Amino acid sequence: MTLDALFETIKARATADPSESWTAKLMAKGPEKCAEKFGEEAIEAIIEAVKGDKAKLTSEAADVLFHLMVMLHARGVEFSDVVDELARRQNQSGIAEKASRP
Repeated sequence: MTLDALFETIKARATADPSESWTAKLMAKGPEKCAEKFGEEAIEAIIEAVKGDKAKLTSEAADVLFHLMVMLHARGVEFSDVVDELARRQNQSGIAEKASRP
């Protein structure tokens, strides 16, 4: 499954029955809850990265990507816009890109 396909699945499930879809359950609680859940998953990934457990970090990283996409959708941000922003930054150093921000 590509990340684009995952985002399309999230969009499709966002309006499903919350008793049958984790995505719909999160979306029903609003964008703030989606953001909170993303933060929880990010912290869990950090913990596993510090511990050095590759299998658990892999699992948590998948959770982070999923919940990031749910949060994006909850706020009306298309995944393709994030990919476009990454592409825009691709040919410059991270230091130069950060310095160009207001």
